[in-house]
Amino acid sequence: MAFQELLEQVGGLGRFQVLQMVALVLPIAWFCMQNMLENFSAAVPTHRCWVPLLDNQSAHTAPWAPEALLAVSIPPGPTQGPHPCRRFRQPQWHLLDANATAANWSEAATEPCMDGWVYDHSIFSSTIVAQWDLVCDYQALRPMSQSLFLFGVLVGATVCGPASDRFGRKLMLTWSYLLAAVAGTATSLAPTFPVYCLFRFLVAFSGASIMMNTATLLLEWTSARVLAMTLNAMGFSLGHMLTSGLAYGVRDWAMLQLVVSMPFFLCFLYSWWLAESARWLLITGKLERGQQELQRVATFNRKGVVLTVEVLLKAMQEELSKGQDPASLGTLFRMPELRLRTWVTILCWFSFGFTFYGLALDLQALGSNIFLLQCLIGVVDVPAKIITLVLLRRVGRKPTQAGALVLAGLCILANTLVPRELRVVRSVLAILGLGGLGSTFTTVTISIGELFPTVIRMTAVGLGQMAARGGAILGPVVRLLDAVSPPLPLLLYGAVPLLGGLASLLLPETRGLPLPDTLQDVQNQ
Repeated sequence: MAFQELLEQVGGLGRFQVLQMVALVLPIAWFCMQNMLENFSAAVPTHRCWVPLLDNQSAHTAPWAPEALLAVSIPPGPTQGPHPCRRFRQPQWHLLDANATAANWSEAATEPCMDGWVYDHSIFSSTIVAQWDLVCDYQALRPMSQSLFLFGVLVGATVCGPASDRFGRKLMLTWSYLLAAVAGTATSLAPTFPVYCLFRFLVAFSGASIMMNTATLLLEWTSARVLAMTLNAMGFSLGHMLTSGLAYGVRDWAMLQLVVSMPFFLCFLYSWWLAESARWLLITGKLERGQQELQRVATFNRKGVVLTVEVLLKAMQEELSKGQDPASLGTLFRMPELRLRTWVTILCWFSFGFTFYGLALDLQALGSNIFLLQCLIGVVDVPAKIITLVLLRRVGRKPTQAGALVLAGLCILANTLVPRELRVVRSVLAILGLGGLGSTFTTVTISIGELFPTVIRMTAVGLGQMAARGGAILGPVVRLLDAVSPPLPLLLYGAVPLLGGLASLLLPETRGLPLPDTLQDVQNQ
C-alpha cells in the first residue's frame, strides 16, 4: 500500500484534486439530468380524440359553441372530463337537451380515436408522447423507453467495468463523454420512436461508464476520499435541481434533449487534460506512464519532488510483485475474503435502485407540480449527504451505511400504517426515506471503492451498478402489486433496504485504512 505515501508526496488534496473534482462532478450533474429527463420530455399532456366538428377547419359548426360541440362529439371520461381515448361515432345532438343524462348514450355509440388525438400544449409545447401518440392503446410504449434506458445503464455497467480495469479509467471516461454527446444529440433528432429508444439506450450505456469511472478516479487520486465521494453524490443532487429549472424554461422535448446533451462535447474536450489513475498504471506495470502522471500532478500542486521510475519501482516493489495476479469477475466469488463483500455490496446496491425508482412513481402523492417535485428531490438530498459526510468521518462506513438503509426501510414500512388522510405525516416519512436512500448512495459508493483492490475495483463497481439498475428495472414493476394488496408494494420497498442494512453490518470497517491495491492487501486486512 505504498501508493498512499507517493500520493501524499505529490499532494493528496491540492490544486489538481480540486480542479479534477469540479471537472468530474459537473458531468455527473448533466447525466443525472439525462436520467430524469423523461419526467418532462415524456410527460403525458391532456388529450382527446380528433373530431371533425371541432378540429376540421372546413366543417360548418355555426352557431354552436365549442363546449356544445365537444359534448356531442366526445363522451365523458373517468375524471368527468372529455374521454381521452373514445369518441362518438356520430354527433349525439340529443345530449344538448337540458334533460339529457349520461344514460342517454351507450358504449356501442363510441369508437377509438380513428383519426388521432388533440393535445393540450399549455404546459409543454412538445413531448414524445404527443409527437408519436404514445397514449391509449399505445401508452405502454412510454414506460418502455424508460425501461430501455435503465437497461442501457445495466449493460453499460456490465461492459465498462471490466473494460476500465483493462484499458484504463480515463480512456473509458473520455470516449463515454463523446458517446453521450453524440447519442444525446441524435436523440433530439430522432425521426421515429424506435430510433429515439435506440439512442437513449446508447446515452444510458455511456452514463454507466461516466458514473463508475468518475467515482473511481476521485477515489484513486485523493487522500480525502469521503469528501470527494460526497461531492460526487452532490452532483446528482445538483442534477435534480438543474433538471427542474431547465425543464421549466425549455418546454419542447427535442430542444430540452439537445440542451442537456451538448455540454458533453465540452466534457470530451477537457477530459484529455485529466490524469489517468496512477494507482492503476503502477499496479498494472505501466511504470513510465505512472511516473509521468505523478510528476505532472506534483508540478501542478507545486510540490518540489522529483519521482523517477527507479524510485517508483523501489516504493512499489511489494505491490508490483503481486499486482499482476490474475483477477476477473470470478475472483470476486472464489476468494473467501471477497465473496462476502461482493454479495453484501450487491444487496446494498440493489436495495438502493429497487426502492428509489419504485418510490419515484409515487412522488405525485406529494403534489401535482412536477417541476417543484423534481426540485425537491435534489433539495432533500443535500442535507442528507452533508450529514452523511459527518457520520462517515466520525462514526465510520459500516454503521453509517447500515443506519441509512435501516432508516429508509423503517420510514417506508411506517407509511403502511399511516392513513392516507394524514398527508403531512406520510410526506415527512417519505422525505426521510428518500433522505436515507440519498445517504445510502453516498456510503455505498465510498465503501465499494475501499472494499475491493485496484486490480479488480472497476469490475466490482460495475457489478454493483448492475445490481442497482436491476433493482431500478424491477422497482416500478412492483407497483402493479397494488391491485392485489395496496400495502404490498410499500412492504417490499421497506423490507428490501431493511434487509440490506442488516446485511451491511457483516462488512469490515474501512475508515482510516488505505485503499487496497492487490488481492494480498485484502487478505492482510
